[in-house]
Amino acid sequence: MLFALIVILIIGYFIGCIHGSNAARLLSGVNLKEVGHGNAGASNATLSLGWKYGVLVALIDIAKGVVAILLLRLVLVNYTSFSESEISILLFVIGAAVILGHNFPIHMKFRGGKGTASLIGIFIALNWKFGLLAILALVITTLITNYLIIGVFILYIIFCITALLIEPTIWPFFISLTLFLVAFFLHFENINRMRLGTEPKLTSAFKKK
Repeated sequence: MLFALIVILIIGYFIGCIHGSNAARLLSGVNLKEVGHGNAGASNATLSLGWKYGVLVALIDIAKGVVAILLLRLVLVNYTSFSESEISILLFVIGAAVILGHNFPIHMKFRGGKGTASLIGIFIALNWKFGLLAILALVITTLITNYLIIGVFILYIIFCITALLIEPTIWPFFISLTLFLVAFFLHFENINRMRLGTEPKLTSAFKKK
């Protein structure tokens, strides 16, 4: 189990290092690390380059979360003798590793995105019904408040609750809670800007082409 954890952490991290922001840079010529809030995620792509680039970055970052979970589940279920609880833990571990790789990629000097799109992909692959429910909650909350960050926190809260109620062991909940704390830390500047009234609103992204 320990060897599997180490291997999965490494593989998940490097999958997470594959960034949709690189595709946006090739198409737009803009380095997301140098504009907006300086993070290489879908939210900054949306706010800095417009919703089309935001969707592109999001789809790539979502896809890597989906692929990581589905491939690992295929291997664990068909080619190993791990128990249901162990498989649950390993799936959440690779999900966490993907998000950490996205947030702290080695080729970007450990300054990447904030992991929201990757979490969406991971959530959908783990449990598509609750994943879609969480996405709907994110969208509705964001539209009502006009702030993406509030929708993101709702997404993480649902992720944590689902892990607590659905998974056969408590460890996925602790992993998801840790990811929530990491996300809160990475969004601390956004929270502060909201307090000051300087955080960009969702509607500003749709004014860009």
